[in-house]
Amino acid sequence: MAISKARKQALTAQYTEMLKGSQGIVLAAFSGSRVNELEALRRKVRENGGEFHVVKNRLMLLALKEAGIPVPSGGLQGTTAVGFAGDDVPGVAKAIVDAARASEALKVKGGMVSGVAYGAADIERLADLPPMPVLRAQLLGVITAPASRVAGVLAGSVRQLATVVKAYSEKASAAA
Repeated sequence: MAISKARKQALTAQYTEMLKGSQGIVLAAFSGSRVNELEALRRKVRENGGEFHVVKNRLMLLALKEAGIPVPSGGLQGTTAVGFAGDDVPGVAKAIVDAARASEALKVKGGMVSGVAYGAADIERLADLPPMPVLRAQLLGVITAPASRVAGVLAGSVRQLATVVKAYSEKASAAA
């Protein structure tokens, strides 16, 4: 079914706005996927603060150029669906990669994060990262570990000094 020129312009503008509001995108091929699988994937992506849309390749190409984002090589061939990620790019990538691992019909083509294009393998590695709260906790643990060690050493030194002073005072009171 042909799409009118006005509808094409509206879709291109919509894609451009979604691209500008996204920290990253994940491109996927969905040929042979069932509607209920795609709806479940859309729900999971929405839970991670993103959107998942089936797009027209030519219109997406125009939107990418209009948004000033480099066009991924081979990413816009065949059937294409795009996961637009807000702040949680790894969360959206994880939802799409998990769905692709569970379904033979869905394949990750690649993606872009902060304007840099990545291949399918890179997106899968991104998806394997722990969630953002876990990463923050790990980073905080790395930052605070040296400080807690220094505090432990200082506390041990103070404890030893207190023990020496107490023994000295007991010795002095026993001699008196």
